[in-house]
Amino acid sequence: MSDPSALFAPERVAVVGASEERGSVGRAITTGLRDEFDGEVVPVNPNHETVLGQPCVDGLAEAEAVDLAVVVVPPAAVLDVVREAGETGVGSVVVITAGFAEAGGEGATRERELRAVAAEYDLNLVGPNSLGLISTPVGLNASFGPGDVLPGGFSFMSQSGAFVTAVIDRARDQGVGFRHIVSLGNEAVLDERDFVEAWGEGETSVILGYLEGIDDGQAFIETAREVSRETPIVLVKSGRTEAGARAASSHTGSIAGSDRAYEAGLDQAGVLRTETAEELFDVARALDGLPVPASGEVAVVTNAGGPGVMATDATDDSDLELASFADGTIDALRETLPETANVYNPVDVIGDAPAERFDKALEIVLDDPNVGTALVLAAPTNVLDFGALGERIVERRTASDLPIAACLMGGASMEPARERLNTAGMPTYFDPSRAIRSLEACWRYREVRDRKYVAPAEFDVDRERVREELERASRETNRVGVEAMELFDAYGIPTPDGEVVEEPAEAVGVAQDIDGEVVMKVVSPGIQHKSDIGGVRVGVPNEAVYDTYEDLVSRARNYQPDATILGVQVQETIDPDAGTETIVGMNRDPQFGPVVLFGLGGIFVEVLEDVSVRVAPVTEPEARSMIDELDAAPVLRGARGRDPIDETAVVETIQRLSQLVTEFPTILELDVNPLVATPEGCVAIDLAATIDPGEL
Repeated sequence: MSDPSALFAPERVAVVGASEERGSVGRAITTGLRDEFDGEVVPVNPNHETVLGQPCVDGLAEAEAVDLAVVVVPPAAVLDVVREAGETGVGSVVVITAGFAEAGGEGATRERELRAVAAEYDLNLVGPNSLGLISTPVGLNASFGPGDVLPGGFSFMSQSGAFVTAVIDRARDQGVGFRHIVSLGNEAVLDERDFVEAWGEGETSVILGYLEGIDDGQAFIETAREVSRETPIVLVKSGRTEAGARAASSHTGSIAGSDRAYEAGLDQAGVLRTETAEELFDVARALDGLPVPASGEVAVVTNAGGPGVMATDATDDSDLELASFADGTIDALRETLPETANVYNPVDVIGDAPAERFDKALEIVLDDPNVGTALVLAAPTNVLDFGALGERIVERRTASDLPIAACLMGGASMEPARERLNTAGMPTYFDPSRAIRSLEACWRYREVRDRKYVAPAEFDVDRERVREELERASRETNRVGVEAMELFDAYGIPTPDGEVVEEPAEAVGVAQDIDGEVVMKVVSPGIQHKSDIGGVRVGVPNEAVYDTYEDLVSRARNYQPDATILGVQVQETIDPDAGTETIVGMNRDPQFGPVVLFGLGGIFVEVLEDVSVRVAPVTEPEARSMIDELDAAPVLRGARGRDPIDETAVVETIQRLSQLVTEFPTILELDVNPLVATPEGCVAIDLAATIDPGEL
């Protein structure tokens, strides 16, 4: 496919469906291009000789050397226009027209045909059902959205045309400028991944987006991971799918629903996710105007105690923390500030502080080796010259390598400071929590920028053994549960000694080969919570194995007469008290593929939901970070006198499971609960999986 960046640098643009009719999209687009575009505009309409004073041609074949065609014709005519664009050498097309896949039925068929034509001629195609695109470097407004977009470093994409118009209108009022804007429409050809890649190679300072879904999550992660190291990517991701509800047959599926998959996937891609449009631009302006912090420790300098407390609360709720000042910093503040001032963090220069006192306190804390970033928080007083305050903050920012944000908690009286700071590219805020969130985003981007990507490990495994087991299981029914430790044995994941047997006499034989009492579990893919029906027995002596087998099968049949009973699993007894019960599992997400979960297991998994999630394949650093994120991580690592688990063994188990589910798409869901982690290693006690034989 051609380079999508060509969309934003055309010299001749044709509007196919140009019109003089007031209120029409064809007129709006033609007018916007005529008034702003640096290049040449060619109206195309066989029913007109001129449009808005411009000579009009019948078709693209009569228009010479067109780089970009903007298509505003009825749905039934779009395919012919796009095919003509390909035949006449037009490399880029924006289809404004709606009535395609979003309309269903005939529209969906029409969109498939449109995709085929675009592929045949290797076209850059935006849409259909798109608001259009904008590129300020060449004055290009090939859209029917608002004009007068301010130039700037941000590039913005959206799957909602309405969101584009709202953002343009609001951004203009706030003095926010853009380099490129694109309404993605139905994404028949070009999608969010294409624009992330194109903008990452250009002069865009921050890539912004509003997304409701990502069709190919794996590909997006790969592309965004590369781009985000150099260019920040900030997205609002809205909308929730029903994938979590569909996957609720397993612990992992019910917890790691689709939004958790997005959260994990975007994080692994280095994307900063925001919840609101306001936060999107707060973060963007901070990333554009401030350096990344040296650490996540923030110093707050304020003239108001209450707002200082608000900033403290917001910091506690974030990944930042209030910096602990060095003794020399505290001494210097005591020498400089009035006796009634607070010299600890947050620093309160008290209400009668002029700009000079703010400045001196800020200078001192910025020199502290423990400070990674600073927030100046000012409330209006009659003794504070806000123009002077703004100037002093800009001077400190210019002289320092650290990011400084300003929270100006006032209205018109603060305007001189806001104007000076905005002119210097420094963001300002009214609410302390917004300022802290923006500084937190700068710190998170520091981690993204410095993150070292490690390729997933590839363990030596027995794939053929797994394939045979899955084929055997698939013969039971069309969509089956699998309870076979053979899957884990083949992939080197530790399991207890034992096997699944189909007769009570076989159970006796297996038990005799195991030292001590055994654990027995009925094996039935249709019964998920076997302990609830008495389908699990622990501590069974050899002499009771035969009768226990028959009792387990009987209980299962009484509970669910139509259930498939594959037999009974006989295992060595693993004492859970010798370690910690954890869970590792996988749910196959429609957009991101296999999503791996790890957390506290046993009976607590659905109650506490202390889990972390990653999109497979999971690398060794990612597996370690899954443990780091748990609230129970200190417990696993030996808090309160407990012996720490063998973290290396757990990390390897996560990676091996990740490799298993990546290499076998037929596995739709998988739960290992519990995975008992001990100081000597870990062992998978119980495995349940759901497979789709159609993927074998």
